Amino acid sequence: MGQPAEKHRPATYDDLLRVPSHLVAEIIGGELRTMPRPAPRHARVSSDLGGELYAPFRRGVGGPGGWQILDEPELHLGTGGLVDILVPDLAGWRLERLPELPDTAFIAVAPDWVCEVLSPSTAADDRADKMPIYAREGVRHVWLLDPIARTLEVFALGADQRWVLLLVDKGAARVRAEPFEAIELDLAVLWP
Repeated sequence: MGQPAEKHRPATYDDLLRVPSHLVAEIIGGELRTMPRPAPRHARVSSDLGGELYAPFRRGVGGPGGWQILDEPELHLGTGGLVDILVPDLAGWRLERLPELPDTAFIAVAPDWVCEVLSPSTAADDRADKMPIYAREGVRHVWLLDPIARTLEVFALGADQRWVLLLVDKGAARVRAEPFEAIELDLAVLWP
């Protein structure tokens, strides 16, 4: 008779804290996942998008303001015993939901908007593993940016907790994309 399969214990925050600082660590469904820090092309796209959104949506210069927008925040999402720990490239909260940033190293309030910059090594995880968690937690919008294909995909959470694709655009398009449709975003400024 064979040995019973060994049960793996879910990863803990202590496991995540032991990951070397040159890696990004997340816990998805109880599994610790690590990846290298983003490549420069990836980091530039994320930084440039954050720069485009910060003045009009954080500071209210040329836009309505009213948002907290952060690069690579550590999110603790879920209730009960199993909490998913995700690190999106960018995330935003409306000020009425997160008026002040917490003093902790993480944020336990689900964002209103998340942007994942896709890379060949993380695209499948971003789509298949992280997007369902964002839906479960009520994140209203997810953007997927692909710096290689030079595309932006914009999703909104439907009433049935399923993602609805609102927009796919590429190259040098100028777009008004939810939830930041108050400004026109020139995609050309994002691509290296």
